[in-house]
Amino acid sequence: MGRVAVVTGGTRGIGAAISKALKAAGYSVAANYAGNDEAASKFTEETGIPTFKWSVADYDACAEGIKKVEAELGPVDVLINNAGITRDAPFHKMSPEQWREVIDTNLSGVFNMTHPVWPGMRERGFGRIVTISSINGQKGQFGQANYAASKAGDLGFTKTLAQEGASKGITANAICPGYIATDMVMAVPEKVREAIIGQIPVGRLGEPEEIARCVVFLVSDEAGFVTGSTITANGGQYFI
Repeated sequence: MGRVAVVTGGTRGIGAAISKALKAAGYSVAANYAGNDEAASKFTEETGIPTFKWSVADYDACAEGIKKVEAELGPVDVLINNAGITRDAPFHKMSPEQWREVIDTNLSGVFNMTHPVWPGMRERGFGRIVTISSINGQKGQFGQANYAASKAGDLGFTKTLAQEGASKGITANAICPGYIATDMVMAVPEKVREAIIGQIPVGRLGEPEEIARCVVFLVSDEAGFVTGSTITANGGQYFI
C-alpha cells in the first residue's frame, strides 16, 4: 500500500479528479463527502476508492473521521483540503447564516481537517497538505464576500503551516483554480459561460484533471522544497 491520502469533497468535481489521480499515482486514497450518498456510492463502485461521510465544518466529526480512515488504511500522510460551498449574495443582502456556513466549511473546515493529522505528521517527519483555494480568494468577486474571504483565509493559513511544518518534513501549499468545467460551472446558462470564457486568455475552461495533476506534483517526494506556495491555475485570467 502506498501513502495514505485523504481528499475532502473527494467524490465529485475537482475532488473526484484528485482522488482518481492520487490512486493512479500509487496512493491509498480515502474520499470524504458530506451529503450525497448516491454520488459517493457510484464513485466507489466506479473507482474502488473507499468513501467516508462527515462534515468538515464539524471538528469532532473530522477527528472521528480521521480515526476511522487511519484504522482502515493507516496513518494519514497526505491531506487535500478540497471541500467547499457557496452561498452567494450581494453583501447588503447577505445573511449572518450565509456568512457562517461558508466560513465554517471553507475556512474552519481546513483547520478542522488539518489539526487532527498534524501531530502524526510531525512525529513521522513527513506530511503533505494541499488546500484548494480559488481565483476569487485572490481577486474577490461580486456577491461572494463570504466565499472570497474564506478562500483568502486559506492562503494565509497555508503560508503559516508551511513555516511551522518545514523543520518536520511537512509541506503546505495551495492551488487557486480559475473556472473549471465541473458540473456546477457547466450548469450555468450558456451565455454566462461564454462570457466567462471570454475573460480567460487561453480561451477555454480548465479541466478538473489539470488541477489534479498539480496536486500529484505537490504531494510527491520531488516537491519537498516547494512549500508555502500558491499555484495559480486559471488560464491566465488573473496574475498575482
